[in-house]
Amino acid sequence: MTNETTKLPIPKVKKFVEQKSQRESWALIEFLEGETLRTALYNEKNKEKRQELLFNFGNLLSQLHSTSCPNELMYERQWLDELLYQAEYNLKNYKVDGTEELLERIKTNKPNVYKQTLIHGDFTIDNVLVSDGVITGVIDWSAGAYGDPRYDLSLAMRPKPNAFENETDKHIFFEGYGGKVIDKNVYDYFVNGLNEFF
Repeated sequence: MTNETTKLPIPKVKKFVEQKSQRESWALIEFLEGETLRTALYNEKNKEKRQELLFNFGNLLSQLHSTSCPNELMYERQWLDELLYQAEYNLKNYKVDGTEELLERIKTNKPNVYKQTLIHGDFTIDNVLVSDGVITGVIDWSAGAYGDPRYDLSLAMRPKPNAFENETDKHIFFEGYGGKVIDKNVYDYFVNGLNEFF
């Protein structure tokens, strides 16, 4: 996805090199002004400006989920099935916070099917940049896919110091998004379930 195909504030790729023989690629990406939204929220003492940042964070995610997904980000199998497969692989091959019992639970208790959209896959306050109170960019698209937008919503509103520690922050975020489309069970499935393997 490039800036030419979307209005989302994403960095432009200046140069891309693929080394097929070594199975690696490199991208030179433009520098975006700003600090992370986490830092901006932590430092912002004006209540109204802080709330505006949260509202815009939700609104940006809504715009992201309304953007057409590039074919390159679509999996052959359903997104959640692909992530459950990766979760099992990660459990067997890496140190993760999840357990075999948790993996079995999330495999057998999937949330109801939801309309798939373009998702970021790690839409957190650390991957959104802000400069002078304005969102300037969304970075770290390595988990971008055609998937369940509720995953992005769940990760976005995980409590952090001075962010999403109260219901007011969540309410303003969902107001910016255009409505609350997840409940506690879906949030727990993604944040305290699936995410424990990544």
